[in-house]
Amino acid sequence: MIVVAGEALIDLVPQAAGDALAPLLPARGGGPYNTAVALGRLGADVAFCSRISTDAFGASLVERLHEEKVSTALLQRGPEPTTLAVASIDPGGSAAYGFYVEGSADRLFEAPAQLPDAVTALSFGTCSLVLEPGASAYERLMRREAARGTFVALDPNIRAGLIADPDAYRTRFLGWLPHVALLKLSEEDADWLGRDVEGWLAAGPAAVVLTRGGAGLTAYTQNGEHSAPGVPVDVVDTIGAGDTVNAALLHALSARGALSREAVAALDPAGWREVLALAVRAAAVTCSRAGAEPPYAHELPEL
Repeated sequence: MIVVAGEALIDLVPQAAGDALAPLLPARGGGPYNTAVALGRLGADVAFCSRISTDAFGASLVERLHEEKVSTALLQRGPEPTTLAVASIDPGGSAAYGFYVEGSADRLFEAPAQLPDAVTALSFGTCSLVLEPGASAYERLMRREAARGTFVALDPNIRAGLIADPDAYRTRFLGWLPHVALLKLSEEDADWLGRDVEGWLAAGPAAVVLTRGGAGLTAYTQNGEHSAPGVPVDVVDTIGAGDTVNAALLHALSARGALSREAVAALDPAGWREVLALAVRAAAVTCSRAGAEPPYAHELPEL
């Protein structure tokens, strides 16, 4: 089982790119939530670990998890409101976000006493590692499970507007790396964090995967670099594309029995090409549709 830990929220997505006053369409989202949904659609055994509101938005978020066959056994519920993220879409389809997070349910997450024995991997990222007090609870979960030998994946998915002290966050990020087996991030995130792939690899991860937009993906390991080119697609928007990459990487590694630091380090060039190519194709499907709508397994026939 793969457990995805982090926030679930509602994206308010404008119906016209570049128009701040265009009607907003609510869509279920949040980086970790999207990753869990994408894993469910790919056919993975997946559970979502978070705190979700009991309000109407929260009920809709949970309903989708059930629809996508994502386990909610590790889910916490509370009466606090659901976090809202207001997206702005530029003419090229890229999204930026403003957040309404004060007093929201996902900030009050508490680490579960234990995870099921069947858990093989644990994925973290985005707002959940920034907003206290939940951020510290997620960090404790990361450190505890990594010490037990669980494969940990991290996508920092930087939302700079939520980070009050960038230097403190960068220091905290470096403190996570000894516990992380797979680090995935966009080139923009890498630049914000000070782009030091060599140093990050030395700190702990067996692989660092950079998303390069339409140019594809590159994985950096101690044994060299491996890349997959982008797939041409008419981009509607990029919402959920990076989260789809997270899911596809985890699913592909799981299918190869490679959800361990040692197995990722030993993956040969042909294996990396296959893993990265799947992630690129999956993200391209997501970019071709409005909102975070990752592909199902049958839409990736080579899966």
